Amino acid sequence: MNEHEHDASTRPAVSRPRTAPEDPPTAGLRRELPAEVPARASAAAWEDVPQEEPAGPVLTGRQRLVQGLWPPRLTRAQLIVALLLFGLGFGLAVQVASHGEGDSALRGARQEDLVRILDELDDRTERLEDEKRGLEKQRDELENSSDQAEEARKQTIEKERQLGVLAGTVAAQGPGITMAIEDTNGTVEANMLLDAIQELRAAGAEAIQVNGVRVVAGTYLTDSGNGVDVDGNKITAPYRFKVIGKPQDLEPALHIPGGVVQTLEKEQATVTVERSTKIVVDALRAAERPDYARSSSR
Repeated sequence: MNEHEHDASTRPAVSRPRTAPEDPPTAGLRRELPAEVPARASAAAWEDVPQEEPAGPVLTGRQRLVQGLWPPRLTRAQLIVALLLFGLGFGLAVQVASHGEGDSALRGARQEDLVRILDELDDRTERLEDEKRGLEKQRDELENSSDQAEEARKQTIEKERQLGVLAGTVAAQGPGITMAIEDTNGTVEANMLLDAIQELRAAGAEAIQVNGVRVVAGTYLTDSGNGVDVDGNKITAPYRFKVIGKPQDLEPALHIPGGVVQTLEKEQATVTVERSTKIVVDALRAAERPDYARSSSR
């Protein structure tokens, strides 16, 4: 062994210095990240779990809409609003129905009846115009008369006679009608006779007499057993009316659709109306002095 070999064998071995590990090449196998391993495991575990089938049939869009709307889910406020709207609609319906009932009589009337009603309205208008012209004439006579005192006295006498006819204190005669009501079943009541009197007054009746009792402004009628009391005087069927006025106005007023004659005939009564050129109303009423009312003229 030479000297150099001896030195090499006796020299302690020196370790080679460590160097940093080399970076893996960019174009090779990609190093897996630790976070990806659990993800793959969970995906594999999910694939192993059996999937549950959906319960029940699949609903269409229309079926889901119906399920959402019914049964309705109302709040307290919505219920109150619904009740208020229902009450409002019911009130409007009742009001419309009430107005329709008032017009049903004329709506179902025949053309002849409608023409008769229009003629009656024209006659009433003409009568009012005549009264207006008469009053205007009286005013002119009072203003233009040379002897106004004498003219005033004549008009006072005439007015007293007219008021006596209206008050029933004097007899009256003139053209008019007679009306007879036969009531074999006893169904005619006091209010029906009162309606007849009111209709005659509206048509221009100036004097009315029923079964010998004079009808005046304060006349009242009440039912009394098998008859009717007129101002405390009992009368029974047949009821006979004597009416002074224009016959062309009085008779049509009783025959209007839904009027006096039709109402009585519905109660199985027989009504007869006749015109006359001379009607005598001779039943009188005693003049009564008022207890409290006094004339205010001086």
